[in-house]
Amino acid sequence: MRKRLGVLVLVAILLAAAAGGLYWWRVGRFVESTDDAYLQADISAISPEVDGYVREVRVTDNQPVKTGDVLVVIDDRDFAAKLEQARGNRDAARAALAMLETRRTWQKAVIEQALASVASAEAEQQRAALELVRQRDLAKADVASRQKFEAAVADERKAEAGMSHARAVLAAERDQLAMIEAENGRDEARLRQAEAALKLAQNELDDTVIRAPIDGVVGNKGVQIGQYVKPGTLLMALVPLPKIYVVANFKETQLAGMRPGEKVRITVDALPDRSLQGFIESFAPASGSLFSLLPPENATGNFTKIVQRVPVRIALAPDEKLRGLLRPGLSAEVEVDTRAPASLAAADAALAR
Repeated sequence: MRKRLGVLVLVAILLAAAAGGLYWWRVGRFVESTDDAYLQADISAISPEVDGYVREVRVTDNQPVKTGDVLVVIDDRDFAAKLEQARGNRDAARAALAMLETRRTWQKAVIEQALASVASAEAEQQRAALELVRQRDLAKADVASRQKFEAAVADERKAEAGMSHARAVLAAERDQLAMIEAENGRDEARLRQAEAALKLAQNELDDTVIRAPIDGVVGNKGVQIGQYVKPGTLLMALVPLPKIYVVANFKETQLAGMRPGEKVRITVDALPDRSLQGFIESFAPASGSLFSLLPPENATGNFTKIVQRVPVRIALAPDEKLRGLLRPGLSAEVEVDTRAPASLAAADAALAR
């Protein structure tokens, strides 16, 4: 019996070893695993864009919110007054521009009148010149008196002066129109400045109401009613829980067979009896050490080769039912099956994306 029992045990050991070897040959040697993995999410830090005293806080810790929900309201009395002031400056600039437009229309009418005066003066000068020629001829023939000739000379000179005066008035009126055009450009610039100031004042007033930029859950809330806040002050954080992913830090020696699209088995320490399904989404552009505060400098005499780790982003399967139980920061273990993704073409397409 002892001999038979020993033989059976030996056979069982050999069968177990054969099964283990077969499993390693078919599956195990293609699986890369690491326990240096953590759940992550693109957490949004909520900060104000204007300074002031907090008037309302409409959310509490761990409260789910939707995009556009009001989180915090800052006292807006000063910003409303600035908006009214900017609106008044805009209206004044518009009124000045409208008044200048009226002046320009009136000045154009004055120029038309000056043109008519020039035409009248030129006609009078031509008539006086013809009358002078006629009186000169009559005076030479002793038909007209010397007095009429002198009167014709005076009239011709007077007509010349009148024409010169009319032309000078026309030039002055045209210069006045040019000045009005210059003032129009200045007032248009002032109007644009006033409208820009009004837009900025409106934006500042709108910024007193802080809204949720994404769907998520409120966390790390540190704002209270009556608190004075400034731009950049951290009020709270929004965690998009449904959009959790895994960052696994694999050794560089494990990456040879990994490709985007390969299946991943994920075990979270908080849920030890359950596993999640995912797939490799992308690889970091460099090892984690290069992104550290003090990157390694290997061009030294005391160089020691250390296996580097590369962060790999892993997306959870779209139909994963355990998403609601996951939280960013939890530790995880991942196993990547490097035998082949669904298709090499799909992996290459994912890598190209």
